[in-house]
Amino acid sequence: MINQRFVVQLDRHTVGVAVRVAGGFIFYASDDQFDEMDGRIFTRARAIERQLKKVASKQRDAGRWLRQSPMPA
Repeated sequence: MINQRFVVQLDRHTVGVAVRVAGGFIFYASDDQFDEMDGRIFTRARAIERQLKKVASKQRDAGRWLRQSPMPA
């Protein structure tokens, strides 16, 4: 099997890395807001994207998605 890996982004922010494994892709979260997905195997890369959107939607509803840095004065 060829080693395939790619950076995973959502809304132009890097949120993790996906690595091809037997049975699909394993997702490694680099953003703690996606820790619930960390280490999960997804059968397709599109499945990672769908789950990221679900988690981000949940985060947005809770007001926590992509913490904004304060604007410099």
